[in-house]
Amino acid sequence: MQIYWTPIQQVVQESKDTYTFKLELPAGFTWEEGAHTHFALEGFNKEDRPNRTLIRHMSISTLPHEGAIGITTRVKPECSTFKSILRDMNIGDKVAIFKTHSNVPLKREGKNVYLLSSGVGIATFRPLVLAYLANGEGVPHLHSLNVDSSQDYLFSDVFASTAAFTAEFVDSRPDYYQRVETLAADKDGLFYVVGSDDFLHATIAALRQSGVTPDQIMLDKHDFQFEDFLKA
Repeated sequence: MQIYWTPIQQVVQESKDTYTFKLELPAGFTWEEGAHTHFALEGFNKEDRPNRTLIRHMSISTLPHEGAIGITTRVKPECSTFKSILRDMNIGDKVAIFKTHSNVPLKREGKNVYLLSSGVGIATFRPLVLAYLANGEGVPHLHSLNVDSSQDYLFSDVFASTAAFTAEFVDSRPDYYQRVETLAADKDGLFYVVGSDDFLHATIAALRQSGVTPDQIMLDKHDFQFEDFLKA
């Protein structure tokens, strides 16, 4: 396993309590849209076993051509040990990234794609939207639906509607599930879902009740985890 230790280049405040930590791009490091990585802080591997309090599984919110690895996350005043350490780090301090993989690359199968997310989960989809806007081949239409009660929506520069891409934000779960039911009327569509486990369970249930089949649902999970979500 290769571990890349790379410095923080920049910290961008995206909205209240939400920040993107932009990391220097190591030589030879690359990824595709929808990628996640293990993001770790100094000391995580000093003992025989990794210190899991210093490791988080994070989505990468940028694409390689942007010249930085973007990690977007909420850091609230009351937060975990991991995030309190991260909040106090300085530009130039190094973090570790390893085990980078994408479970949810943009599928170009001639089907409409629907991106369903909650809050900061939309960060996982930012690279998919950028990849689509650069090349829409194989995706007739891309639609993003995000629920965020703060109404301080993330990445408004990217999530702006065009002729082939529509971005929709709602501020309540009832409105969200109503829209999911409407979108599920597309019996050939592909539905990508990102959020908390509770959000995934509820969204999958709503899709399945509307006739969406398991092979139309994409999760940022390993195959064995995906099966567990479908069974629940």
